[in-house]
Amino acid sequence: MDFNQIFLNNKKWIAEKLTLDPDYFTNLAKGQSPEYLYIGCSDSRVTAEDLMGVQPGEVFIHRNIANQVIPTDNNVNAVVQYAVEHLKVKHIIICGHYECGGVKAALYPSDMGQLNSWLQTLRDVRRLHKNELESIPEDNQRFDRLVELNVLEQCMNIIKIDHVQKSWYKTGFPKIHGWVFNVRNGKLIDLGLDMEKEFMSIRSIYDLKPLDNQ
Repeated sequence: MDFNQIFLNNKKWIAEKLTLDPDYFTNLAKGQSPEYLYIGCSDSRVTAEDLMGVQPGEVFIHRNIANQVIPTDNNVNAVVQYAVEHLKVKHIIICGHYECGGVKAALYPSDMGQLNSWLQTLRDVRRLHKNELESIPEDNQRFDRLVELNVLEQCMNIIKIDHVQKSWYKTGFPKIHGWVFNVRNGKLIDLGLDMEKEFMSIRSIYDLKPLDNQ
């Protein structure tokens, strides 16, 4: 696409929005109150608003390589804190996708320079589930399964975050969901994860509530 075409597209988009609703941008400027935080991959094929069929203002979005929730990443932690404490989101979605380049790099490792430290978390996911993955004989199925397992582990990382736990104990929200987007057919897949059950299985290690009572 020609660079200048982007600005022409923007003008067309503005005109279309104003035709449907003359107050569209006036209302958009009043603020946001999304119920969803979406953490997805930076892959250019996976655009959250399009695949979810939502409008601007309905979803708070964070994207990075392979939809990671890394405890030492101030960026994702700031996004989660703002979404939970200020926007009061009801749901946090971790959405991976099949054919993910980051997951593929973890499955078939090589020296990728600066990316190595980022991919380490993905390689840890592979290590945690090594037996299951090595029991899958077909390469593409193993690739897909690692995408799904990565979503699970990043959901686990979400429930370890103090802002999320504090909100849980006060309000019961946000609910945590694990999804996968199938780029081969366009379908969104809910992995059906029971994150409350998952949290109970690790609560003795990661529950931060006792710290509040000291």
